[in-house]
Amino acid sequence: MFRKLLPLCLLVSQSALADVQLSGEVIQGGLVVGKTSPNAMVLLNDRKLEVSKNGDFVFGFGRDDEQHYALTVVEAGQKTVKQFTPKKRHYNEQRINGIKKSIMKPNPEAQARIKQDNEQIKAAREIASSLNAFARGFIAPIDGTITGVYGSRRIFNGEPKWPHFGLDYAGDVGDPVKAPADGTVLLYVKDMFYSGGTMIIDHGQGVSSTFLHLSDAYVRVGDNVKQGDVVAAVGASGRATGPHLDWRINWFDTRIDPALVLKVKPISQTSGR
Repeated sequence: MFRKLLPLCLLVSQSALADVQLSGEVIQGGLVVGKTSPNAMVLLNDRKLEVSKNGDFVFGFGRDDEQHYALTVVEAGQKTVKQFTPKKRHYNEQRINGIKKSIMKPNPEAQARIKQDNEQIKAAREIASSLNAFARGFIAPIDGTITGVYGSRRIFNGEPKWPHFGLDYAGDVGDPVKAPADGTVLLYVKDMFYSGGTMIIDHGQGVSSTFLHLSDAYVRVGDNVKQGDVVAAVGASGRATGPHLDWRINWFDTRIDPALVLKVKPISQTSGR
């Protein structure tokens, strides 16, 4: 059965549970990595989570998630349940004026491109591979100053838009972008309407990295990459206001805070894919 956790509004770093260990933060935008017996069945509410051959599993919380959760582990006829609710966060607002009307209200041709772009991104993020690279930790994809954070809402020309779901790094066109963890390249499109050069890398079990506004890519769809490999170059493509890297993390369609992901510590060394 579960042993006592730290208060779940705090960091759950390699927390001691009898047959389950958790690393991460139970907070809006947080990613939690778990390890249990490979033979266990793990449920998050009614959603069955994949458990790797090493016992790794993962789940995350959206920007405004206030749902109550039950994490259930079943093994050898024994069931244990731990309940929690993500800690609430407060986000900043950023006002940007002078955005062109063609960007604020794209024409029908641009809207068709945007729809196609979104469909490609959605399809890539629905992939649930058996990789477990997410369990071995992440590194920052670029050595740059952070200029934009997760959750902040941008107000363009006085009109509130979608919150920002990535971590922005300042950089120059051509600066190297590194793989933050091992994975497989799922998608690269050099000219999406909003995000320009866009790459998605799969890290396993629905966890993926997305890079936006790239100027070039050095890997192809289907390539396997290692943590630290240079996979792309910073750019100012798409509807960027200047050269920078926008890095995003998803757990399927749940948008995760990359800054929190960088804090998740590996529970133990696992043995590859």
